Amino acid sequence: MAVRQAPLYVGAMPTNTQVRLVSRPTGFPDASNFEIVRDAPLPEVKDGEVLVRNQFLSLDPYMRGRMNEGRSYAPPVALGDVMVGGTAGEVVLSKTPAFAVGDKVVGALGWQEYGVANGGALTKVDGGLPLSVYLGVVGMPGVTAYIGLYDIGEPKEGETVVVSAAAGAVGSVVGQLAKIRGCRAVGIAGGRDKCDYVVRELGFDACIDHRSPDFTSELRAATRDGVDVSFENVGGPVMDAVLAQLNPFARVPLCGLVSQYNATEPYALKNVAALLWKRVKLQGFIVSDRMDRWPRALADLAKWVAEGKIRYRETVAHGLTNAPEAFFGMLRGANLGKQIVKLV
Repeated sequence: MAVRQAPLYVGAMPTNTQVRLVSRPTGFPDASNFEIVRDAPLPEVKDGEVLVRNQFLSLDPYMRGRMNEGRSYAPPVALGDVMVGGTAGEVVLSKTPAFAVGDKVVGALGWQEYGVANGGALTKVDGGLPLSVYLGVVGMPGVTAYIGLYDIGEPKEGETVVVSAAAGAVGSVVGQLAKIRGCRAVGIAGGRDKCDYVVRELGFDACIDHRSPDFTSELRAATRDGVDVSFENVGGPVMDAVLAQLNPFARVPLCGLVSQYNATEPYALKNVAALLWKRVKLQGFIVSDRMDRWPRALADLAKWVAEGKIRYRETVAHGLTNAPEAFFGMLRGANLGKQIVKLV
C-alpha cells in the first residue's frame, strides 16, 4: 500500500510528547499522578492506520473516573499508559485510502502530541466550523446534551427544564436545546459571573448560584410551577434541592455527579423518597451507548451553531504540559464552557 505523508515528516520521525498516568489519586488528583514524557518514540503506522498530529485535547469530568481502579462502564487507565481523552488534529501520514494527508479528524488519541489509530476509530470533519468545536458543542458533550435531554428528558413545550453545571460544556448546550423545544430553561451554576453568562449570553430564563446562602429559596422562586425535567450533572446537595421541586412524572437524565468524583465520603441523597411518590423517571446514561443517534445529533447541533441558535464558549489552556493543571481547574469548575488544551 502506498504511504502518503506530509513533506515535514519525510525521513526521520519526530519524538512524541505524552502525559501518562503513574499513580491513582485518593480524593482530588494532583500533579504527582501524572508524568510528562517529552521524547517518547512514535509507534509504527501499520496498514489501515494513520498518524495524527493532535491540535486540540478535550478535558472532561469523566476522565477523573478513569483514573480509579474500581469497576465502571469503561476500564481504568493502566498505570504507565497515556491518559485518555478526545482529540482533534490533522493526518500527517496515512496507510489507508480512507484518509489523506491534511484531513482534519476527531478521535480519542489521549494526552499526547501524536497518535496512531485505525481509520475506523477516527471521524473526518469538513472544516465548516473551527476544529475545536468538534470536541465540544458539535462533539461528545453536545451529543450528550442532545441525547440526554431529548431522548431521556423528553421535554414538551411549556415545561420547565433545570440543568446543573449550566455554564459547562454539556449544561450550556442542554439549556439552549430546551429553549429550542419551547421550554423554560433554569440553570444552576457556581458564581454570579457564570449565572450572568448563562442568562445574558446563552438565553436561559434564569440561573441560580448554588454558592448563594439562599440557594434553596432562590431555586424555589425560579421554579414556582415545579420542575418537569432535571438534567443532572452535579449530584450532592444541589441534586437534593432540585428533587424537592420535581413535578409528578418528572424525568431526570442522570449525566454526571461531578461533585462526588473526588469525594472520599460520598454524599447521601436525602430526597430519594420524592422519586417514588412523584413517580419520577430517573435514568443514568452513557452517550456512547447510543451511537445510532450521533449522526442526527451532530447534524442538528452543527446546523444550530451555524445559525446562531446555539452559542458556546471555550476555556483554552496552551501546551500539553499544562493539561494536568487545566484538568484540575475544570474539576473545580474554573472553566466557562468547554475546557480544551491547544497543543500547536
